[in-house]
Amino acid sequence: MSLLTSEHMKAAALDHLVIAARTLAEGQAWLEGRLGVSLAPGGEHVQFGTHNALLSLGPDAYLEVIAINPHAPAPSRPRWFGLDTPELRQRLEDSPALIHWVASVPTLLPSPEVLELSRGENRWALTVPESGRLLGGGIQPSLIVWHTPPPPKRLPDVGVRLSSLRLGTPDPDQLRIWLDALNFVGEVEVYEAPQPELEALLETPHGLVTL
Repeated sequence: MSLLTSEHMKAAALDHLVIAARTLAEGQAWLEGRLGVSLAPGGEHVQFGTHNALLSLGPDAYLEVIAINPHAPAPSRPRWFGLDTPELRQRLEDSPALIHWVASVPTLLPSPEVLELSRGENRWALTVPESGRLLGGGIQPSLIVWHTPPPPKRLPDVGVRLSSLRLGTPDPDQLRIWLDALNFVGEVEVYEAPQPELEALLETPHGLVTL
């Protein structure tokens, strides 16, 4: 909690879900095929050599498909979301996957793990471990503060909503303590599992879909 100021007592909330893929085209085709809706173009993240496509989950949340941009220079530090790790690369050989989620908070204290980032007209601060690895195997959220209106304010609404997000972890009590310290509000279910796992249930115009 050392990255948060006293302002964190204001409620934190789910900002977006992160789906990783070997290539952006593969990830976008996979998700559009599952949901029956089209994703919106995202853009490039110069700092990490990645690019993305986006999907509205309503007025306050969204989903991103992210992949390494083969045409971008390699970054000087490990890429975010564990994209450089052998474990995730092997996992994505089978299929794109929901790997992480991000929670919005009012403010963050300056830290080597709090990076000021941009993509096009978007500006935000995000917690990124120096190792690039996912906290808690992906079930502990990264924290974000938007300096510009977040993507859901501009994305087309295609009728997809997050019904629930389930977080499995060997230590559910610790994760609940962490979320309570954030004053997190939202539909998140924490349960005990042998290893970290995420599951999102989405309401789409064509029925319920589990990722």
